[in-house]
Amino acid sequence: MPKRSSGSPGKADRRQIRFTEVTRSTRADFENLFEQPGAPKYCWCMAWRHLENREHASNDERRRAMMALIDAGTPVGIVAHAEGKTVGWCSVAPRETYRKLSQAQDDSEAGVWSIVCFYVPRASRGRGLASALLDAAIDHAFAKGARTIEAYPVGQASPSYRFMGFREMFVARGFHEIGMAGSRRHVVRLER
Repeated sequence: MPKRSSGSPGKADRRQIRFTEVTRSTRADFENLFEQPGAPKYCWCMAWRHLENREHASNDERRRAMMALIDAGTPVGIVAHAEGKTVGWCSVAPRETYRKLSQAQDDSEAGVWSIVCFYVPRASRGRGLASALLDAAIDHAFAKGARTIEAYPVGQASPSYRFMGFREMFVARGFHEIGMAGSRRHVVRLER
């Protein structure tokens, strides 16, 4: 996956960030990121994926389910690397690999990829990594054949679902709103 090259003062130098798809051969980077203190190891990014008994699944069951997806070759997302460390995650995958993400979702559409989650460790926040991850996720999805990218961000003041990204970040990249998923999540799309 290409490096992004638009560094800005006071932010992470995007030329120094490398993005890789999480696969069998790179899953250790993903696991190490999620095993760090403060990481979402309670979720393992399975909140929007198909998981039997989701409400009662243990952290370890969620981890095993994610590792099974990766081992099966199912696209799950990308990680960001900087200064020799894994510093971020974005869940970007074909929409059919997730459970229903909005009531208006048309499952007959082909070529739709969804962006549903970002994770940047607290010590790395505020440096533009989520924006860099979004740019890389867009590039990744289109390179893998997506015709449409759909996301479900919230407004800056939202008290929940902030892990799904902020609406303004998507709009700045040309996403347009097509509706709402619940009372907080906007459904936005980008086509090529």
